[in-house]
Amino acid sequence: MEGLLRYWRTLRHLKWIQIVGRVRFRLSRPRVNLALAPPISQPTGRWVQPAPRVRSIDGTRARFLGVEGDIASPRAWNDPAREKLWLYNLHYFEDLLAPSDETQRRAQGALVLRWLRENPARLGHGWEPYPTSLRIVNWIKWSCAGATLDPDAWQSLAVQARWLGRRIEWHLLANHLFVNGKALVFAGLAFNGPEAHRWLEQGLAILREQVPEQVLGDGGHFERSPMYHALILEDLLDLINASRTFTGRIDTATVARWRTAAAAMLSWQRAMTHPDGDPAFFNDAAFGIAPKRDELEAYGARLGVEARAAPSPCWLRESGYVRASTETAVLLCDIAPVGPDEQPGHAHADTLSFELSIGGHRVAVNTGTSTYLPGALRKFERSTRAHNTVEIDGLDSSEVWGAFRVGRRARVSQESVQSDGTGTLISATHDGYGWLPGAPTHTRSWHFRPGELTISDEIQGAFRSAVARVHLHPMVMRDEDGTLRLPCGRRLCVEAHGGALNIERTAWHPSFGTSRDNLCLVLRIEGPKASLALRWS
Repeated sequence: MEGLLRYWRTLRHLKWIQIVGRVRFRLSRPRVNLALAPPISQPTGRWVQPAPRVRSIDGTRARFLGVEGDIASPRAWNDPAREKLWLYNLHYFEDLLAPSDETQRRAQGALVLRWLRENPARLGHGWEPYPTSLRIVNWIKWSCAGATLDPDAWQSLAVQARWLGRRIEWHLLANHLFVNGKALVFAGLAFNGPEAHRWLEQGLAILREQVPEQVLGDGGHFERSPMYHALILEDLLDLINASRTFTGRIDTATVARWRTAAAAMLSWQRAMTHPDGDPAFFNDAAFGIAPKRDELEAYGARLGVEARAAPSPCWLRESGYVRASTETAVLLCDIAPVGPDEQPGHAHADTLSFELSIGGHRVAVNTGTSTYLPGALRKFERSTRAHNTVEIDGLDSSEVWGAFRVGRRARVSQESVQSDGTGTLISATHDGYGWLPGAPTHTRSWHFRPGELTISDEIQGAFRSAVARVHLHPMVMRDEDGTLRLPCGRRLCVEAHGGALNIERTAWHPSFGTSRDNLCLVLRIEGPKASLALRWS
């Protein structure tokens, strides 16, 4: 019975279009249209260099998600021994965007031809809508950058675009739907004629609805994942780039809206990036998947799209994050919803968590994301105990389950951000545990001053146990005398009230397929109030 109730708590938030879309997607079996491709468009403007990607394929070896594998055999494209996301990456062809010489470009072209021979239309992982969307865009971007795309590849691009147009991911929405629309726009621009115009209009219709829905008023992406934010930002910059390359095909008002949204997203990303240039780990986020902040800012600058500097404190109200900084430290706080109700698949149970950098180095870190495979590790990485917040009665603040599902969701209220001459005070309350018998709510405040951060927690309502955790970066070391040393050489002093403080060993997962040992401050709260003060000399 509880399983059925969990499904209800999960599914009741879906939009009607997702339900109808799921039925259509499962039942529909569109035929493959192998008709001759429309005429190829000739660029009338200048394609500018996009954000680079790292080289992931060398001959018959590929490396994705921290795992290397052989791809010499035709079965490599759909190898059942491989994780599906690894196979998806093989079909994306992002390696085409990595810096390369003439020898590497020939090898890349040969791999494109291999894909054509070894991936019959409609069969295998490569023909699912998401990898199809990314591959369409990456092949066209490669061509725009000056590479010669084989005539058979152009013919296949038309077949892929026709197929994608009938396999739009309305059942998933969010970033999947966005890249479906982007791919159709790219295909519509890369070809001429009535059919290409239909692809272009279909893609623009999707983006006309999705850009204002997915890009919030403060510039944040509505899935509240800094990693997916960067990916969608790259998508917008690519669309602007394509509109400049194939001039006159997209109306100026649409392009102006994209430019405004991209500028806001660049500013949001600047606010939510640590001094090391990489994103904060809220919800699904990891290093090495999306371009870095400086790469996207440089891409935006080449297109005439600039980011604004983030003030301190910077309260990103619509997305629900706060950045505060002093001369030596940066604090990033999560007072956000877990994500859009209809698609919180990349959400973690991290409400009221935070991250902290001192002296340019990360100090307090959420655990990160190293896998999308269902199982104990995925469950842990999404759990409350994997984040710098309070876990009540050994349960998660939001009901994360499976690999991408969420039942009950913590709701945040009473948000406040104040600044005075001594520092910044941030506070909020959430009701994620309100369904328990004692109906407890968690209120947290951060008092951030030069050289000090005090985290105060209050639990209103009955509870059996409560634990506040602060996961420390692996470079925060403990000396023999128990002193904590920061990467910048400073000493970290910790003072706890309202509970027993211990230091435990755990693991940090900064990228897919990686794990690093680290320390975790664990405060077992003994009453309704507790606090933890972090001071650095």
